Amino acid sequence: MDVALPALIRGAEVFRLENGVVGSQRADILVEGGRIAGIGPDLPAPDGAAIVEGRGRLAMPGLINAHFHSPGNLMRGAVAGLPLEVFMLYEVPPLAAVGDQKRLAYLRTMLGAIEMVKTGVTAVMDDAFHVPIATAEGVDAICEAYRDIGMRARVAIDQPNVVEYAKYPFLEEILPADIKRRMDEAPRQSDAELLDLYAHLIGACDGAADGRIGAALSCSAPQRVTKPYLHALAGLADKHALPFNMHILETKLQRVFGEEKYGRSLVRYAADEGALGRHAVVIHGVWIDDAEMRLIADAGATIAHNPVCNLRLGSGVAPFRAWRDAGCHVCIGTDEIIADDRANIWDAIKAAGLVHTLADADWHTWPTAPEVLEVALAGGARALGWSEIGALRVGAAADIVLVDMETTAFTPLNDLGRQLVYAENGSSVRDVMVAGSWILRDGRLTTVDERALLAEIRDLSRAFGPQREAANAAARELEPYYREMVLRAHGRDVGMRRRLD
Repeated sequence: MDVALPALIRGAEVFRLENGVVGSQRADILVEGGRIAGIGPDLPAPDGAAIVEGRGRLAMPGLINAHFHSPGNLMRGAVAGLPLEVFMLYEVPPLAAVGDQKRLAYLRTMLGAIEMVKTGVTAVMDDAFHVPIATAEGVDAICEAYRDIGMRARVAIDQPNVVEYAKYPFLEEILPADIKRRMDEAPRQSDAELLDLYAHLIGACDGAADGRIGAALSCSAPQRVTKPYLHALAGLADKHALPFNMHILETKLQRVFGEEKYGRSLVRYAADEGALGRHAVVIHGVWIDDAEMRLIADAGATIAHNPVCNLRLGSGVAPFRAWRDAGCHVCIGTDEIIADDRANIWDAIKAAGLVHTLADADWHTWPTAPEVLEVALAGGARALGWSEIGALRVGAAADIVLVDMETTAFTPLNDLGRQLVYAENGSSVRDVMVAGSWILRDGRLTTVDERALLAEIRDLSRAFGPQREAANAAARELEPYYREMVLRAHGRDVGMRRRLD
């Protein structure tokens, strides 16, 4: 990206969210040095400043996708609705032996980045998995894609390192011996190898692109890695003040697994092993109880809510109001394109405002539009550990989205907050600024050649058809055993309901 020049946005409606009330005020926004230098009426333009007409536009903070997996970007529509544990057979094939090329990883990441920027997302937490093993090349490719398009991104290495059947209840006894042998022989990385990759990520990428690219940590899930590696990641989170991503109690099966293997829930296991701290991002948290919510709240951790993914995979309706009543910090993510089919945070925002009406007949407990926006913006900034994003204020990063207020979503304008949550779908986004530089103008990307990239992605994706079909065939071989496991787990009474069955 070019060096950000001063800019003055004239006469926009500037988004406000204060004390649970959404509103706007007509004002100018002065941007200098990549930050917001002033907000108010009739601001003077510095010498050389670009003047941008803001009339008819809502200026709002850049949106934050607080949980995402870019390696699923090429699999939009590729898998039917399946429970998570079966779904993952197709998404991250446990018997895969061939990895990705660097260019593929770059293009795959760029595909999701393009979609996010064009719908107003300026920052993302990319909990990137690698099949079958993580490499420095793959990590670098992901960071380079976000750098090139101009987004902010926290990038983690989501890499389990225990044998496949050890991640689940009942599976070791269900699987035939030959399949277990193949799982034992599948590529798997040691604690030392993965920590070396984290040393590379933190050393080479954290703070890159003038601070737009940052490192994050991930164990995938506490039960998917060795205890020493889990402890090491928790130590890195504290040492470097980095977000620590961990999928916890996304499904009922995971609750059963905690009881079977550890004699306690995975929340308590993570806490007992020192992994549940203030930097922790507990992803999903659908099947947690009230005591565990208080444990998360007391730790200062954040729950990443992915309502569309939860619906797509049948994981259940998360206890949003109970989270909030317990004092848990919450953010919103889309999860991966294979599980959401879009990387559109507006979908997740709307779903968060809708699905929790099923939890209680008392509508006073339902999420309000300002609450959902607060979780998406301030909650997302907190999860990523970047206090300078998520709000428009003097001194904050100049991550600004201009939304066309003359579209059908805002005509007539009755309530700004509700229409942002329920009516807008990203199609009204016109301009996107990150760190003071415009990366989208009038709906067109300024930093990359979108048409050429999409054409290359289509060509490259076709070449990987045979590899994908081989992976699907291996998944179909395993699916009957995983189905038995899932149904057995769902037959257990775990003392709570999160589904409509």
